[in-house]
This record gives sequence, structure tokens and C-alpha cells, in this order.
Amino acid sequence: MRAKFTRMMTAAALWGAVLAMGNPASAAAEQAAPEINQPHVLTEKSVRLTNSGANIVRSGPGNGFAMVSVYPEGATFVVIAKKNDWYNVRLSDTNTGWIHASLCEEFDDMSGLEFRPNPRLFSRIGSFSMTFYAGGYAFDRKSNSLALGGRLGYYVLEYIGVEGNVGWTHINRPAEIVEELFGLSLEEEDFHMLYYAFNLNLKILPGRQMVPYATVGIGSSIMEGQTETGLNYGAGLNFFVRKKTAVTFEFRSYAMNSGTADARRENTNFEFSVGTSFLF
Repeated sequence: MRAKFTRMMTAAALWGAVLAMGNPASAAAEQAAPEINQPHVLTEKSVRLTNSGANIVRSGPGNGFAMVSVYPEGATFVVIAKKNDWYNVRLSDTNTGWIHASLCEEFDDMSGLEFRPNPRLFSRIGSFSMTFYAGGYAFDRKSNSLALGGRLGYYVLEYIGVEGNVGWTHINRPAEIVEELFGLSLEEEDFHMLYYAFNLNLKILPGRQMVPYATVGIGSSIMEGQTETGLNYGAGLNFFVRKKTAVTFEFRSYAMNSGTADARRENTNFEFSVGTSFLF
């Protein structure tokens, strides 16, 4: 009888061992259970998955917890907390999970940070700008006409920008007496003029809401079948009503020659314009 009882106890012990081996999740859960209520350590880190195989994310800090998802090598996550060798990471705006330390490495994630000494300053380096404007054009200081145009610019540096400008105006000067070398003549002007230029802008207070600037450029004017090359210079002001939208005020002086070979004269033309600029 005693031998039979001993054999029964031995068989029960062996059966219990087999059950424990067949259900490792239960065994792991039992080992992890005493640590579930331990405090978590908050961190300010991110982790990157380094395992080339399947990286399993679980619902808790242990192999006994349910599998949430599987991620490939190279995936990165923001760390919320850490418990022993497990990282609690943010998977999305609403989901979190736990990753074992053997599957990942820590790193400082600085991608979302931008150094701004002044919160009102904005870096516009590398931005393109498109400006549409309208204003007045004074041809040789004697004819005031409507001017329409546009500019395409690029912020090379904080203080320096370049732009191409194309404009149109209609010159209409009534007949007037013009003194020439061999007498007087009655002249009038009525023609369309297309002008374009390449300009360099110097930003005086870059990165702010109100940005004054000085500008200088070289270009040409096409009028009455002739092309006249000239220089221009002036000043302007960009007032940003939004981060990427500005109202632009500009005054520019154009210096060029015009007329036939026998009656060439120097012209000083003025342009004042108001426009809207868009950054992209």
C-alpha cells in the first residue's frame, strides 16, 4: 500500500511539472506578478528597434502579457516609462505598449525641437516667396500710370534674399514741348512697357513680423520695339499678417536711357507698389 501511495505522489509531481512546462506564459506571469505594482520610472528618451527579426510589443512589462503588435527593425518610439528591462512606449495617440531592452536601444530624440532665442522670431531660410503687386509707375517723372507685376523670391540666408521681378505699365504722356539741340519739338508718348529685373534684397530685421529691407537690381525694359538695360534700387517692408503671408510695400527707382541714337536721354523712373506675398 505504501509503495502504491508513493508511486501516486511521484506521478502527480511529474504531471504538475509537465503542466508547468507546457504553459510557460502562466509560469512567466507568476514570476512577474509580484512586480506588477512596483513604481514605474519616468524618462525623457526614445528607443529604436535593433532586432532584425520580429520585434514583439506586449501589453505589459513581461513575456506573460498579451502581444499587442509586431514591428520591424528601425522603428522608433517615444518612451513614457521604464520598468526593469522593459520600456513603456507610445505606439500612437491612443495606444501604448511594452518593449524588452534586448530588442532596442535608447537615443535622445531632438527632431521635434527648434532653437528659438526669441519666440517671435521665425527662420525663413530656404523658403520661396511669391508676390503679386499693383501700384503706380512714374516714367521720367512726367507720366503716372498703373503698374502690375509679380515677383518670385528665395531666402538664401536670414539677411539675404534674391528675387526675379516682372512688371507691366502703360505710358501715356500728353504732347509737350521738348527742347532739343537744334530747336523745339512737340512730342507725346503712348505705349505699353514690359520690364523685368533680377534683385538682391538685404533684410534689416529678419525673422520678425515686420521686416524692412533694402533692394538693388539690374534688368531691362521693353518699349516701342526697343530693349533698354538699367539699374534699380529702393526699399520695402514686409508685414506678416500670418506666418507665411505678408503685405508688401515697396518703393523702387529705375535708371535707364531711352530714345533714338540721335536723341538719347537719361530717364529716372519711380515705382511704388503694394502687394501680397506668400511663402512656401
